[in-house]
Amino acid sequence: MPLDPEIAARLKRNGDGLVPAIVQQYDTGEVLMLAWMDDEALHRTLTTGRGTYWSRSRRAYWVKGDTSGHLQHVKEVALDCDGDTVLVKVDQVGAACHTGDRTCFDADRLDLP
Repeated sequence: MPLDPEIAARLKRNGDGLVPAIVQQYDTGEVLMLAWMDDEALHRTLTTGRGTYWSRSRRAYWVKGDTSGHLQHVKEVALDCDGDTVLVKVDQVGAACHTGDRTCFDADRLDLP
């Protein structure tokens, strides 16, 4: 069964048919990672309750935690006002980043003047 046509009609995809997915811890608001979704990845996420994404390098779907055990239990999914970004609120079990860090955004902070 494909993605609901009403949802699909609202998506504004890039040239590769993808939209960025910002992944956030549902209860703290902590930004965990950025991944990419196409219609099928979004459909799988909505129907399974597991964070499912499209790997641009491997050209394949991946479910967060299938190999690492660091699962994402999806609590809420929302589109931004333009339909060109997806917000996925999850309960993250373990690290979200492939480096083993809790978030992909804590290792390389940039200095401000």
